[in-house]
Amino acid sequence: MIPEKQIPTTAFVVEKPGAPFILQDVILDEVRANEVLIEMKYTGLCHTDIVVQQGAIPVGDYPAVLGHEGAGIVRRIGNAVKDKSLQEGDLVFLSFSSCHGDTCKPCSEGRNGFCGQMTSINFAGSRGHRAAESPISLPGGKGPVRGQFFGQSSMSKLAVVDERSVVKSPSGSGITVEDMAVLAPLGCGYLTGAGTVFNVLKPKPQSKFVVFGMGAVGLAALLAARSQGVEIIIAVDLVDAKLELAKSLGASHTLTTKGVSDLAQTLLEIFPEGVDCVLDTTGVVSLLEAGVKALGHEGILAIVGVARPGSSLNIDPLALMMGCKRIVGAIEGCANPSLIVPQLIDLYKQGKFPVDRLAKIYHSDDFDQALADLHSGNVIKPIIKWADL
Repeated sequence: MIPEKQIPTTAFVVEKPGAPFILQDVILDEVRANEVLIEMKYTGLCHTDIVVQQGAIPVGDYPAVLGHEGAGIVRRIGNAVKDKSLQEGDLVFLSFSSCHGDTCKPCSEGRNGFCGQMTSINFAGSRGHRAAESPISLPGGKGPVRGQFFGQSSMSKLAVVDERSVVKSPSGSGITVEDMAVLAPLGCGYLTGAGTVFNVLKPKPQSKFVVFGMGAVGLAALLAARSQGVEIIIAVDLVDAKLELAKSLGASHTLTTKGVSDLAQTLLEIFPEGVDCVLDTTGVVSLLEAGVKALGHEGILAIVGVARPGSSLNIDPLALMMGCKRIVGAIEGCANPSLIVPQLIDLYKQGKFPVDRLAKIYHSDDFDQALADLHSGNVIKPIIKWADL
């Protein structure tokens, strides 16, 4: 029985920007009224976790527990949690948090990924937006640990989670704890790719759809487009193995960027009138510029990948206007997690969203290997299993 007011657990802690992930003992506070205690079963590793760990995106105070693709079991529920159907023992998926305010236009319209407080809540927030308000601390009164990264800080065996980050597994879906092993990344990587297709690009079956980058986000977008009947999907990447995987998952064309001096021209040779939709997951400026050039009339480019600081696009605004072309940013797929996660689970059960082919499960002792495989691209989506702790 876990004692009240003090919940011991184990988490991967980053001591300071650039420091490694170290598995160590931490202490959790009791849940507050709007929080839920989750026993984590699986946590997906995302490039955003690495970028933050390396200090390229500030998250306020350190030490910190990261992780934002958690899946687990409800163990305690705050007395003011709004979802009254939530019960101890429920299987849940964890996603990003947003303000859910009635006066927030994106949240009130179900476009939570475009919430104006996304950055402050998910990157800088921790209860009261200060590490001192974090639900995590070091044993022996050694000080607070920044928690509730993306509302969850799911690189932990147990986590005190903001209720706004919790999505209950749909009743009647038949999802088991074992299924969660490959579905944990639904809350971020897969949601971002699929949501950008469903909510931003909205390709039609006859659309010509290009995806730059065959990582978890790009492949999820490919699968989402296929689920909508899109037949012409062009997968672009540097790694041959990723292109082969994309082909097996439904890409009609694959293009390597190796040795290609003019990607836009290559695309226009295949599709002389240009393509309808481009999704960039890489943030590589040269690809973004090629994507705009390859767009046909009324084409749209959605940017998901983050370009390096100081980068600038060399794009002719007149050409954009005359071609009625659009460039849009797509944060977290412009999605409402409580709606899109069940939708993706349903597609998975139908065999139309086979993300099990993207995942590899690692024991927590193999965390460093999981990170190395993510860095190298040898594995699309590493997922940490917590059951062995």
